[in-house]
Amino acid sequence: MNSREIVVRTLEFQSPERIAMSLPAPYPNDLCWGWTARDPNRPGTPWQQQADGSWLMVDEWGNVWARLESISKGEVAKGALESWEQMKTHPWPDYTIPARYDPARKVFAENPDKFKICGLPGFPFAVARYLRRMEQFLADLLLDEENVVALLGKVEGIIGDAIRGAAGAGADAVMFAEDWGTQNQLLVSPSTWCRIFKPGFRRLCSLAHENNLYVFMHSCGFIYEIIGDLIDSGIDLLQLDQPQLMGVNRLADEFGGKVTFWSPVDIQKTLQTRDAAVIEADARLMIRRLGMEGRGGFMAGYYGSNEAIGLDPKWQDVACRAFVKYGTKTMMNEEERLEA
Repeated sequence: MNSREIVVRTLEFQSPERIAMSLPAPYPNDLCWGWTARDPNRPGTPWQQQADGSWLMVDEWGNVWARLESISKGEVAKGALESWEQMKTHPWPDYTIPARYDPARKVFAENPDKFKICGLPGFPFAVARYLRRMEQFLADLLLDEENVVALLGKVEGIIGDAIRGAAGAGADAVMFAEDWGTQNQLLVSPSTWCRIFKPGFRRLCSLAHENNLYVFMHSCGFIYEIIGDLIDSGIDLLQLDQPQLMGVNRLADEFGGKVTFWSPVDIQKTLQTRDAAVIEADARLMIRRLGMEGRGGFMAGYYGSNEAIGLDPKWQDVACRAFVKYGTKTMMNEEERLEA
């Protein structure tokens, strides 16, 4: 069973021979990533350090990003759409250009046995909140819903083009990041999410599925209140860096078998204990509960920057060893027997 088959069986709850993994060498990594090249007509500018030591970057949508150091992802300092009038004449990036998918197409062809993911520029909320800046966009939701819906529709069309391009490049899945939660609640009410955003999620997920693509979503924070709606919309996998924020057992009890979870050991609660026994126990819990006792539904992850979360890499290495040790079919069956 190669990597692609393991991931597909995980997503379909068809009892893979081991859990799917996306871990750094020397541990298993079942995934292959492909990215689109920037719009040649809207290339933006790369990160550049300023005289005061800060960093600035312009993305292909025209947003100006800023950060204080070189390791964080930064945040939009100036959105490209400072007024709604600009929406009519804004030079939007073009995701129908075939050459944009050449880098993804090449890496996919070089890795036929891997599960192939093509990154999207976002989903409509993520893109729109950058274009308007977060604080302004949240105010727009209350004060100017008509323009919000128009902007989301415009962005949705562009994301649709990117989904079709990913399918043409040979991807198995598309993935996007939309952070919908703080540490204790959604950014908007569940009713607002369902009314304004869920229809677009449904349309884009349907488009992806029509093109034989799975849909993977990363989201930070407490998103428990809309997980059911995300599943109903067609999300196939949720990538969560803080599964303990909502509770591993609760996620398994309520959503196990309905969506796949892809997570490292919790980056803010468990890894921060710096306790090998606690970290190993959490890895085993996710394998058993989110992985549906070996039936699928869980992929082991690794948080990309130990520096960003203030940890010695050895603590994530503890988690990696546990994922490999307990993630085999033999060990999953043994865990189930001992639990009984």
